[in-house]
Amino acid sequence: MKSTFTLLLFLITVTITNAQEFKTPVDYLNYISKETDIISRTTWKYTSAVAHSKNARKIDVTRKTLVKSIQTAAKKIEALKEGYKGDVEYKNQLLAYLAISEKQINQEYDKIINMQEVAEQSYDFMEAFIMARDLVNAKINEEVDKLNANQKIFANKYGIQIGEDKSELGKKMKISNEVFENHTQLYLIFFKVNFTESVLMKAIAENNLNAIQQNSNALEQYSNEGLDKLKTFKAYKNDVMLVNATKKVLEFSKKEASEFAPGVVAFIMLNQKFQESKKIMDDKKANTRSKAEIDNFNALVNTLNKEVGTYNKLNTKFNTERSLAINNWNITGTNFISKHVPID
Repeated sequence: MKSTFTLLLFLITVTITNAQEFKTPVDYLNYISKETDIISRTTWKYTSAVAHSKNARKIDVTRKTLVKSIQTAAKKIEALKEGYKGDVEYKNQLLAYLAISEKQINQEYDKIINMQEVAEQSYDFMEAFIMARDLVNAKINEEVDKLNANQKIFANKYGIQIGEDKSELGKKMKISNEVFENHTQLYLIFFKVNFTESVLMKAIAENNLNAIQQNSNALEQYSNEGLDKLKTFKAYKNDVMLVNATKKVLEFSKKEASEFAPGVVAFIMLNQKFQESKKIMDDKKANTRSKAEIDNFNALVNTLNKEVGTYNKLNTKFNTERSLAINNWNITGTNFISKHVPID
């Protein structure tokens, strides 16, 4: 069963007080603030849509609206040719920030979507996808730091005091980043065993004994590694709902490796023995088969018939437990994000 994961792109935006026009340095900053505030609100709508909606079309429409708001703000700010009395340093840094933000959300987003489409094909692909997503965020945040530094330089130059952003919107964005980061860390632990287990299931379907053994060993190893990580994992606001769901998956995967896989191997080997014996018996004419051969073959048939029932029960039991564990993780992950990411 495939796991689910949500693509996230975050923006940290600059907000200050609002005004309509500028004749002083404060008015100049306020004019710029009016435009960045629109982007801040649109950014939050996008983040909220990702967190609380499963409608991909709605999320993409919100993303396009965000790109449009960045483009509109850039045009208006670019029109301020002289900045404030010829001082264009802060304006130019803001334009650079907007250009990079637009590129990351518009162009880089498509690349990341393509990576997401193959991310579940291996743990390495998933890690690469998450690293690429985080790199987008890092690039934007780097520009934000430059922008904030230039804003302070401009403010200090003209004797303006700018306090720390304590707006509700800023708080919401900060919380969202923390929640998604916490979710991502647990997702990687979950995905590593979930993917390995899917490879194990493929090996079982193909009756590949070597692959079954290799992947069951890897599954037990990754389960133990994950359980060790959970011992020191710091849950967001001490909410262990997703930690516990992850633990259940790991405990199941460990049991699957130590109990289910050996049972499968034993049944496959028994069935192979039966098939070999059946071929030998089929290749012989009835009047050339000895009583001992017939008795041994019939005993093997009886053993196989008995073990088929045992194997079917084992298979049903672990299929049910697997579905419950994975479905519980996906539901809990969705609920975790919905619970902690603020709603508009």
